Amino acid sequence: MDFGLAYTEEQQAFRREVQEWISENVPDDMREPVDPRDFSEKQWQFWHAKHQEMAEKGWLFPTYPKQYGGGGLSGDHETILSEEFRNNNIPWSGSSLLFATLLVWGTEEQKQKFLVPLLNGTKIAWQKLTEPKGGADLANYQSRAVRDGDDWLLTGQNVYISGQPRPGWEPAGPDFIYGPMLTDPDAPRHRNLGYFIIPVPSEGLDIKEMNLLPGHDQHAIFMDNVRVGSDHLIGGETQGWQVMGAHLEQEHGGRGRATPSPRDLFASQMVDYARDTEVDGSSLGSDPVLQQVAMQATLDSYRDELLNKRTYWMYQSRMELSYEGNLGDVHNREHQLRNTIRVRDVMGMYALLDGNDPRAPQGGAQEVSQRDKAGQRHAGGSTNIAKVILSRKIGVSRTQMRSAPTPATATDYGS
Repeated sequence: MDFGLAYTEEQQAFRREVQEWISENVPDDMREPVDPRDFSEKQWQFWHAKHQEMAEKGWLFPTYPKQYGGGGLSGDHETILSEEFRNNNIPWSGSSLLFATLLVWGTEEQKQKFLVPLLNGTKIAWQKLTEPKGGADLANYQSRAVRDGDDWLLTGQNVYISGQPRPGWEPAGPDFIYGPMLTDPDAPRHRNLGYFIIPVPSEGLDIKEMNLLPGHDQHAIFMDNVRVGSDHLIGGETQGWQVMGAHLEQEHGGRGRATPSPRDLFASQMVDYARDTEVDGSSLGSDPVLQQVAMQATLDSYRDELLNKRTYWMYQSRMELSYEGNLGDVHNREHQLRNTIRVRDVMGMYALLDGNDPRAPQGGAQEVSQRDKAGQRHAGGSTNIAKVILSRKIGVSRTQMRSAPTPATATDYGS
């Protein structure tokens, strides 16, 4: 079966344009390293400037509204950009969870204040969700927001907050952090939160790097009476749970993915290793047991890709999504763990050699993957939470839930 997409001549012409731009603008030493821990301040500075150039071409956030600094391009354009940037190790995401929140819930003034500089690449934002005590239980949020005249005073802590650059790098970042705060402790759950965008730096705000198993791109955030204006509150002061729905709908898979991310390609790398490695004069891949393991990993990866492409197609087509994104999310979480184990079955201890060891296959890519898959299963909430959400969407839970409004269903998205 051919899992590849068929491209028109017009689309292939756009691909050639992207390839030519990469060739002319991206030196080899500025491409993403195999191990994200090796990403340097020099590379950060290069890409911070280059992303602004990409934004001017409409390539940084290609499918977002042109009126706010996005590309106003199609999902086909984003698919091609994603493929070429992935294949050439270019730092790029194409989307942000904050964009959904602002497009659905932000006022026009808030879109101009926050969305425009984010889409044009001049500013960056990190989400702040996980708390030290409650973890991913956002309905039990403890960080407080207290009204003080026309302002709010924010106090609380967060952990495992992802993002670049590292502290001390120039230009510094992030420019904003965003997420819920408890605004009314006496109100019932889901009616007691506000959703804030917080400028960085701010008095009383401290961000500390956490050096964890996957690397050093995780942070702890401390807020002590951080003052923000009322224009930094998105939605009503007790609508934070509802506002967060647009954010979480996409974090839980509701936008899908045009192509697999670079970190999802470890199964195909394992197949390459099995084919190219000789043991006792024959290919490692000639072992029928390892062939079966490799085939299972490959099929799992294709299935994951198809689930996410289906959701992406539905999202870009402005179709009403139900369980599709959550199904892709749960499958992605579980298949990655299955395939991580299969990689160790095929590659053995070589899968645990990092790039500093000359015997490490593929520059240590599999060791990076092993650490990443072991340490990042909490991202977007735990897998158990993802299963609860899916069960509610398909109607087998005691409680039912519908998909939250997103830019694709509630706005003139991409126009």
